Amino acid sequence: MATPQAQQQTYTPSKILRTEHFKRVVGYARPSDYAHGIIAAAAGPGLLWTMEKFAPSYVGKGGFAQAMRLCGVIGACGGFLYFYERSSLRFYGMSENEREIKMDMDEMVAKVKAGEPLYGVSRLSPHLQGVAARQSRYSALGTAILPWFNFVNHNQHGVDTAKYYRQAEIELEAERQGKTS
Repeated sequence: MATPQAQQQTYTPSKILRTEHFKRVVGYARPSDYAHGIIAAAAGPGLLWTMEKFAPSYVGKGGFAQAMRLCGVIGACGGFLYFYERSSLRFYGMSENEREIKMDMDEMVAKVKAGEPLYGVSRLSPHLQGVAARQSRYSALGTAILPWFNFVNHNQHGVDTAKYYRQAEIELEAERQGKTS
């Protein structure tokens, strides 16, 4: 009897970004996220149309058109939620996210260089920013149960922001040395 060989681990954990603001999730989405969302949105009306062709309901012109419109709206909502969840799970490090980590670093370093606040300006009090942060911290994990989007700018992401300032210093020093050469 052959002995089983040791299998190598194929999964490598990804880094966590934990900044799931609505604009960032949609802005960092990949073309594959859009494709999955569109396919999911089209699946409902497509399946209803296919079932109507193979087993007609005989409801008449008006009845089927209403059902298709309703199925289209539900499909569009479901497709958007699927697209949003695929994109936001990368922020938690649940799938490969090297591209998002690079985009995050580039965006935050540019803000540091410009002297802007990293996570935007908020009109809310610090207390309400904390409430919004706690309410939306792991909200993407329950998108199928209760969609909960984060529209509040706050600085309570649990991310060490010193890395952005260090990288900005490195880039500014490199730019200075490039100009003096």
